[in-house]
Amino acid sequence: MFRLIKVVLFLAVLGFVGLAGYAYLGDMTPQRSENSEPVELNVGN
Repeated sequence: MFRLIKVVLFLAVLGFVGLAGYAYLGDMTPQRSENSEPVELNVGN
């Protein structure tokens, strides 16, 4: 039983380390693009 707990704990730690490594080293920059739309204003009509 203790061996099973050790394996589960090891997998949890390994998953946390992998997630932290991906967060710091993974390319998570947003894709940027310039958007331009004309706007018609009906001011004073």
